Amino acid sequence: MEERDLSFKPVANDNPQHLTREQLDFYNEQGYIFPVSIYNESESTANRDYFDMLLREMNAFRDGRDSYAINGYHMRCQGLWDIVTEPRILDYVEDIVGPNIIAWGTHFFCKMPHDPKVVPWHQDASYWPLSPARTMTVWLAIDDADIENAAMQFIPGTHRLGPLDWKHTDKPAVLHQEIVNIGQYGQPIADKLKAGEISLHADMLAHGSTPNYSNLRRCGLTIRYCPPEVRPLNPMWAKQAVLCRGTDDYGHWANIPRPAGEDLSPEGKPKSIGGN
Repeated sequence: MEERDLSFKPVANDNPQHLTREQLDFYNEQGYIFPVSIYNESESTANRDYFDMLLREMNAFRDGRDSYAINGYHMRCQGLWDIVTEPRILDYVEDIVGPNIIAWGTHFFCKMPHDPKVVPWHQDASYWPLSPARTMTVWLAIDDADIENAAMQFIPGTHRLGPLDWKHTDKPAVLHQEIVNIGQYGQPIADKLKAGEISLHADMLAHGSTPNYSNLRRCGLTIRYCPPEVRPLNPMWAKQAVLCRGTDDYGHWANIPRPAGEDLSPEGKPKSIGGN
């Protein structure tokens, strides 16, 4: 694979429209922002009902897909495409990514009650055949997320350290990379969110989550946004993109139109990409 640029480029925006200058400074220094409220209570309930419907539809095929398998379905599910292109989300994304916004990935990370799997400490961009590392993840809370039900955790400032050493984890896990000796990089901060709130984090920020020992589900939707100058080094990844706002003057990415319905069938299912 072509060598990737995995450096962090600080956001340079002297006139943010929705985030504050202080929030952007914090993002540059610490690598994340939360919480940001997007959906009201009734809309959050509708988001949860929608995910529950998708999960039921997928489970009805009885083909072995689990609660983490709704990965990349913005290409085939109208409601998911609508969340990806929600203007209230894009307003905050624009302050970080810029006026031209590509969404290339989505993934529901649904930890069921008493789920023994961890999401090991990792840097997202380590997984992705993209260059430069300019993707920003929105994590939308479908359920409330707290320490009790295994909220995602960040290690502040690690996005500025470049690629960190990792090994293949030997734990029951959703993803296979595990950063070596994570404790040397500082104390974790829990990404505690109420349903309908989002967090935003840089693609080189170390993060992960524990098993869910509680009786409460913890579901979140990750959406991956980048400016169009980011290049997919694997052509398959380019085919899963949506131009959400602005223009693409580089021609690296597709622009998937709004799907006609909700298709969770196993035939032609999207390529699994990403991780949180």
